[in-house]
Amino acid sequence: MFLNSLYDIIEKKKGSVFIMQRTINMLSRANSVKGQGVGSAYEEQVRLVQEKLGDMYKVEINKVKFADIRHYHTINLEFFLSIPFTKIRSSSVGYVHFLPETLENSIKLPRFAKKVFYKYVISFYKSMDYLITVNPYFIEKLVAYGIDREKITYIPNYVSSKKFYKLDKKAKNNIRKKYNIDKDKFVVLCVGQLQKRKGIYDFIEVAKSLPNVEFVWAGGFSFKKISDGYSEIKKILENPPQNVKFLGIVPREEMNNIYNMADVMFLPSYEELFPMTVLESANCRLPILLRDIELYKGILDGFYLKGINNDEFKNQIQKLSTDEKYYNKASQMAFECSKKYNEDTVAKMWRSYYNKIYKRGLKKKVWRKKYES
Repeated sequence: MFLNSLYDIIEKKKGSVFIMQRTINMLSRANSVKGQGVGSAYEEQVRLVQEKLGDMYKVEINKVKFADIRHYHTINLEFFLSIPFTKIRSSSVGYVHFLPETLENSIKLPRFAKKVFYKYVISFYKSMDYLITVNPYFIEKLVAYGIDREKITYIPNYVSSKKFYKLDKKAKNNIRKKYNIDKDKFVVLCVGQLQKRKGIYDFIEVAKSLPNVEFVWAGGFSFKKISDGYSEIKKILENPPQNVKFLGIVPREEMNNIYNMADVMFLPSYEELFPMTVLESANCRLPILLRDIELYKGILDGFYLKGINNDEFKNQIQKLSTDEKYYNKASQMAFECSKKYNEDTVAKMWRSYYNKIYKRGLKKKVWRKKYES
């Protein structure tokens, strides 16, 4: 009770010598690998906290120093080795961007290396004081690995409407001209790494069944030769169907143009957590076509069109290309998604979350001082 009152006093005494400066040290190497959603999620979250929570928290990046909260965005070994240092005076928060089962069809490793790496991933998560998952579906998965449910919180991904937004038809035509795409073609876009789990083979088969539709894939081999399916996919890139374009890894600052030159976002992925590409598409009001998998239901239901096989994907794309009313309805569904996961809503979730952790950390500090004295 006393500690809560102390916290409230500190809150009100702005400018006083009693103010305890609150700092969040964001720890990440996500940008060392281009073209992956973890990097995009990291950039968006940091910017959101800096802009919306700057009145309460000072954000530092990859500092080798104490902070009230050390937020681990990636699981690099250097960060794992810093955890005992963190626990002396800071609260640790870990972002869960993947689990061993989601890595299974992403990267290809020798059996022994895979076993060691998967064990390391879970050890990293277990070592955190708190965990954030971007999909509530993965809470039970984490619990099954022996992680305390009480330290897991769901906060969704977020995409800035200042970076991703709908452009007019003239701009759309100019972008298509740049990428040598006919302005009158119906264009189906997929954005993601070139991996088996992303449904690249299904994307190609659907494209073959719709020769009058243009299919575009933005993304490449972010993990190079250890990307699962590398050899087979490379053969497709060397001799793609006539109506398929592969753009490779596109700089994020160009991605708003890529979405706007398309008519549909089609992601036939088999495994995801909370795809940044879906949120980016939604901001651009692109109809979204996804595989009907369980993990989307808690976060995206009602915002996208579904298919369970290539015939259903083909039928959905055909209907979108010929039925204007159906297309407009699907576009509005996507836009409702962007309204749900808006800046203010997600910022409030982070403010509440960090405040809770800060209060708990304050109690730990007071207890530690009393114990040490």
